[in-house]
Amino acid sequence: MAAAGKIEVEVEVAVRAGKLWESIKDSVNVFPKAFPKQYKSIEVLEGDGKSAGSLRLVKYAEGTPLVTFSKEKIESVDDEKKALSYIVIEGEVLQAYKNFKATLSVAPKGDDVSVVTWRGDFEKASDDVPEPVFIKDAAVKTFKDLEAYLKA
Repeated sequence: MAAAGKIEVEVEVAVRAGKLWESIKDSVNVFPKAFPKQYKSIEVLEGDGKSAGSLRLVKYAEGTPLVTFSKEKIESVDDEKKALSYIVIEGEVLQAYKNFKATLSVAPKGDDVSVVTWRGDFEKASDDVPEPVFIKDAAVKTFKDLEAYLKA
């Protein structure tokens, strides 16, 4: 039986926490504009794309390694704590992992700096499956690229 695991990363971003949080919550609109080389589109299938219960279909740009799409369900959103979680319910990620849940939060670190904490909880489909380091790396790149986009 394959083991459950988790990966976690903290990324310092030179953007006010409120502005960063709103951009992350509005990823359906912001991410395809900010990162056209990573995200082809993000479609809202159910809900508003920002609140618990919403379903999103993320289509990755051509050339994105290992994945072409993922369907995600937002499980929770806490505006006060600037935190959200979602699970992957369809897509190539689930060929390697029986389940994958991501949780992120944004915390202020001074006036114009925030820290994003991103965590992925997963269960490998088999013992041969590697740790999902590529997902963690993509998260770090996304938050640093979002910093550049919001400061432009």
